Amino acid sequence: MPYVKVGPRHQITIPQEVRKSAGIRAGDLLEIVVQRGRIVITPQQVVRRPAAAKLSREEQQVLLSARKKIEAIQRDLVHSTGLTQAEADVAAKVGLIAEDQKWWWLEEWQKGEREVERDFAEGNVELFEDAESFLDALPS
Repeated sequence: MPYVKVGPRHQITIPQEVRKSAGIRAGDLLEIVVQRGRIVITPQQVVRRPAAAKLSREEQQVLLSARKKIEAIQRDLVHSTGLTQAEADVAAKVGLIAEDQKWWWLEEWQKGEREVERDFAEGNVELFEDAESFLDALPS
């Protein structure tokens, strides 16, 4: 059984084996109560943490590629490349992107996003004051 020492500011360090066993990480919220003369520390979660997805070696490599592409899209949509289906599947599996939003991150969709961004940059757009003006401008 590990022992801990109370520091000068009444702090303790939870031993590594206890942290690992209880799944405690830096920044986690802990409830501390005294029950029958014993101090009981219970990890609490304000927002439920999803279980970590198990990935094969191949999926881990695909995830690395997906992360790079997602960061590039977020940084510079026009000069980036969308995900492959495999990349989107793994990114959703680990919670990097929402499952119901995978389509948006795919290269096929990103190609259209880049086209729209270029049109905006080149001024190839028409702005409308309201929905009625837009509907009036549509060809009959």
